Amino acid sequence: MKIPKKFLNRQHEITADFLREVDNHLTDILSGKKDQMFEIRDFAALLYIHPIHLSNTIKSATGYSPCYFMENRLTEKSKSLLQNSDMSIAEIARTLTYDPSNFTKFFKRFSGKTPKQYRVDYFQSLSSEVNKIAI
Repeated sequence: MKIPKKFLNRQHEITADFLREVDNHLTDILSGKKDQMFEIRDFAALLYIHPIHLSNTIKSATGYSPCYFMENRLTEKSKSLLQNSDMSIAEIARTLTYDPSNFTKFFKRFSGKTPKQYRVDYFQSLSSEVNKIAI
């Protein structure tokens, strides 16, 4: 049975709206406008749909759960903060609404390194690039 085009368009619309809301929410978290991380039900409420429908639709459209996208974006923002700020890892964790020890576990699970290891490796790679250019 072929899935109607109208249904596929709606799936992609919901997915795009969800991803936009995730980005907006992370921007609000980083700017201090929000102090708690949204859950799937909160995003579903913003989109005026049921949380199960949101999860099923995103999974159907992308092959990934909504949590995958939230965790991926959160990891990207974490890496950016580790690279581009002088904030301590604990400050970054609190900014992203994490307890520092839980942030370290989260970050290591999704990046393969602890935040400290990631930051050290990043700055070492920068200094080795500068040395290559200088030579």
